[in-house]
Amino acid sequence: MTLDNHSHPAPIDISVDCVVFGFDGEALKVLLIKQALPSANFPEEKLQLAIPGNLIFEDETLDDAAEKTLKEMSGLDGIYLKQFHTFSDPDRVRGLKDQEWLRSFRAHPERRVITVAYFSLINLDDVSPTKVSYAHSARWVNVYEIPELAFDHNEIVSEGLKHLREELNTKHIGFELLPKKFTLTQLQRLYEIILDKKFDKRNFRKNIKKLDQVKPLDEKQTGVLHKPAQLFTFEKKNE
Repeated sequence: MTLDNHSHPAPIDISVDCVVFGFDGEALKVLLIKQALPSANFPEEKLQLAIPGNLIFEDETLDDAAEKTLKEMSGLDGIYLKQFHTFSDPDRVRGLKDQEWLRSFRAHPERRVITVAYFSLINLDDVSPTKVSYAHSARWVNVYEIPELAFDHNEIVSEGLKHLREELNTKHIGFELLPKKFTLTQLQRLYEIILDKKFDKRNFRKNIKKLDQVKPLDEKQTGVLHKPAQLFTFEKKNE
């Protein structure tokens, strides 16, 4: 038997990348980072926007690495986190801009990188992104206004949004994006923005009130110019 070039496995790095979603009441946001300066002489204008992520260490599981990434960025534990796809195109990190940055930042920039992607849901009231070693800065961007990102991160964000929509239709994960106390108008707005469709107000509220976990509170909004709306909360079931 003879071996050809395709018979020898190439060195591979594995990374986790996280699509971090947040909701500010008007728009669904994604957390983007600007790549860290790899060296003092690397032009800052060549830094690209990306989603948070890093290579995994030898003693980490994929989930451990993803949780660490979110902990470093947010300072929070127990964030909703879901693995949704693996990205393995052999050329996914070999773009000219990507390689220019990798050559200054990593010991083996030529290596193929397979990424396992997660999406997470964060209440924006709970977090202010913090600086990490692989990011120059961080900011929230409207999910429908994402600019060109590094590597294949635009594809990862799009796939993450697709999976968020699928989960929203089958599970009650949207409440992870809301304050602990919310109005039904806020909840409907969240669903409409994520699913990119309008709902009839009466039917939406009728369906939501059928959920045992949505509890009305003996409280109303404060500090609003319009008539204060009743507040609700979501009680998670013990798994």
